[in-house]
Amino acid sequence: MIEIFKTNVENSTQAQAQLAFLHQYYPSAEINFDLDDCDRVLRVKDEEFCSLNIIQILAFNGFKCEVLE
Repeated sequence: MIEIFKTNVENSTQAQAQLAFLHQYYPSAEINFDLDDCDRVLRVKDEEFCSLNIIQILAFNGFKCEVLE
């Protein structure tokens, strides 16, 4: 399963912090940010995860995150 999210993460420091936080919940997932994209894309690839949970994790840390349609 792959999901792509639009975020407001602005720089690599913020991205690295969020990646570390997300890997605590999804240690086997492939997770990365593309901050060069205008939507500051977050990609999550794993066998199973909850998109709402990803959104809530970032929201808890003060970031906006929504599934990119």
